[in-house]
Amino acid sequence: MKYVNFLPFLLASGLAACGSSEPPPPPTAAAQPAQPLPNSNVFSSDIRALQKAKDVQKTVDQQKADTDKQLQDAEGH
Repeated sequence: MKYVNFLPFLLASGLAACGSSEPPPPPTAAAQPAQPLPNSNVFSSDIRALQKAKDVQKTVDQQKADTDKQLQDAEGH
């Protein structure tokens, strides 16, 4: 029964704590697109390695597609 008396007080204080006294600032100019990374930075070697891995994966995928096509042609489908 004691908790029932404190419930409205707790709810009111909880809602008052969540309120904002001032409105948020208006948005500034539209977001600018990210600038491209310069050719020489700390991550240059990592970026080159990642690009090389992507190129190798494209080559492997193309070879797999060619092999699959040859197998389908050999089976007569």
